[in-house]
Amino acid sequence: MAGSRCPSRVRFSAFVAFFSALFAAGSSTAQVPLVMWSSDGLPPLASPAAGHITSKDQLTAYLNSAFGSGPHTVLLFLQDKLSKDDFTVFGGVFGNKQDSAFQNLEAALQSSSSSVTLPALEWSGSSAVPALLQEKLGASPLLVDADTLSHLSVNASVSNLLLISLPYCNDLHKSCKEVLRDNDEIIGKVLDIMKAKNVPYTAIYTGLQPSRVISETSMSNQAVGRSLLQEVTADVKAPIMFNSTGGPCIMLWAQNLNVSLSRTSAFIDLAAQTPTLTGSVCNDSHSQLVLNYASGFVLSFAMTRRLYPVSARYWFTLDSVQLQSSGLTASFIGSRNIYAPAEYSFHCQSVKSFQEALLVPNNTNQNTSQWRLNFIDFQIQGFGLANGTNFSYASDCAGFFTAGIWMGLLTSLLMLFIFVYGLHMIMQLNTMDRFDDPKGPSISVPQSE
Repeated sequence: MAGSRCPSRVRFSAFVAFFSALFAAGSSTAQVPLVMWSSDGLPPLASPAAGHITSKDQLTAYLNSAFGSGPHTVLLFLQDKLSKDDFTVFGGVFGNKQDSAFQNLEAALQSSSSSVTLPALEWSGSSAVPALLQEKLGASPLLVDADTLSHLSVNASVSNLLLISLPYCNDLHKSCKEVLRDNDEIIGKVLDIMKAKNVPYTAIYTGLQPSRVISETSMSNQAVGRSLLQEVTADVKAPIMFNSTGGPCIMLWAQNLNVSLSRTSAFIDLAAQTPTLTGSVCNDSHSQLVLNYASGFVLSFAMTRRLYPVSARYWFTLDSVQLQSSGLTASFIGSRNIYAPAEYSFHCQSVKSFQEALLVPNNTNQNTSQWRLNFIDFQIQGFGLANGTNFSYASDCAGFFTAGIWMGLLTSLLMLFIFVYGLHMIMQLNTMDRFDDPKGPSISVPQSE
């Protein structure tokens, strides 16, 4: 239950600051604030947590304790629209009391014995609060204004629900601040009349509906961290997965599965289509993934798991890739370049059948020389799926020592050799072991003309 109990001398600036503190913790749920004070006293409430939205059930539970026994006279100031933004914008905070649009409401909160504020009451309809009060008091609402109330006889021995309707910013000739200030003057007049009649009352100020609904995206759905404003997060497709009786056994993912039936025709991206896996099989030694597309293409990957005595471990190879279309078949051999430890997956940024091809055309098929394959950001695993729906560690096709790395290493070794040779030559320099005796005859060097 969200609320706060204010002492009689609490300042209205603290009330507005309370709304301001909770303003940043808004929610996409429609909500209205509710202010409640009494001349007799109200049950205490715990301070709300920041961003808490009071539900209708919580409000009902509190009204049960507030109007549990005896007759009550309730003044319901029901504004057409009201949001906590109205208090933060027009409340005259930081000591600017002359700018406050709620001066009479401030005075009422200071003079009341107790008050309760609900900054965010869940809004479920324009008649929710009046209907709830009518149910708790057992009295029908009576629509009055200040002039009518001054001539009305209020019987304090029975419960009364007096409804005072207040407008909002729908007048083109008045600003919102002026409308709220006029409403505040009406609140002041009504309270003065009730004091003059010496009738105990409980006043409630709320709205028929929110004046502002601020939609905020939940932080739980957003990535935490820094990102460029121009950055566009790409949608990551789910991998193609073939399940056997024991669980997933083959996984394949590619950004693009481009195929072409001639050297001049454009590529067709099969990754944009959803295939069926009819014909796929897998066991401990052989796996075959068959992708059947509605466009008429059939793409199949045949893999084998073998023990290689030299390395004393099992490896898997992509033996062949076959493409079928219109009754014709092209076959490509991949076992020479596409391999990885059996418990790993294989990944390569580009798997092509032309220009530095990893898929070698099988010359026994006449269609192979014309058909082309180009798989972008390709990853496949046919064995050892111990992680369930996740790829195992990937063995990448890019070698560790690229041409650039070799050039850098050779250049560094050459420079190191020159440095060592120069240092060696400097260390081989010897100083003279004999010098001229200054007491003896000096060395003369004859000069001939």
